[in-house]
Amino acid sequence: MTKRTPLGTIGKGRRGISTVGWVLRGAAAGAAGTTALNAVTYLDMVVRGRGSSSTPEQTVEALADKVHVQIPGDEGTRQNRVQGLGPMTGLVAGVGVGVLAGLARAAGFRSAPLVGTALTTVGVLIGSNGPMTVLGITDPRTWSTTDWVSDVVPHLAYGAVVKTTMDAFDRP
Repeated sequence: MTKRTPLGTIGKGRRGISTVGWVLRGAAAGAAGTTALNAVTYLDMVVRGRGSSSTPEQTVEALADKVHVQIPGDEGTRQNRVQGLGPMTGLVAGVGVGVLAGLARAAGFRSAPLVGTALTTVGVLIGSNGPMTVLGITDPRTWSTTDWVSDVVPHLAYGAVVKTTMDAFDRP
């Protein structure tokens, strides 16, 4: 039995896909969304001529310090590792939010299109910006309108791609 709500429907999925199947589909949708987010971010960098953000690397440094883990290597090698780990934090957040979307779908929740896009966008904004905010690397309260647009638009692309991909997996 399916129950309709203003946010979407709750009930058994139409395809009989297992929880693990939905988790894997969610991970794939999260990877697709992350690709869209990166593409929109890089396009913004090209159009506006702006440099890349150093906040992912600062997050890696702060997390390593918090958990008392040393990133090995001489100064150059260590810095290269930090530069590689920074973007990986975004990949983990993107795939992780996709997995959560898969778990929601496995539980029977199928959101309305705009609701699902909004929920996924908010989820990935929290997943990516939350740790940086908690660690004191950034403070969204101090961001300009341009900063917010530069952050929200790529995350919105992520949300739309994840929602669309998850819906495509649910079609007969």
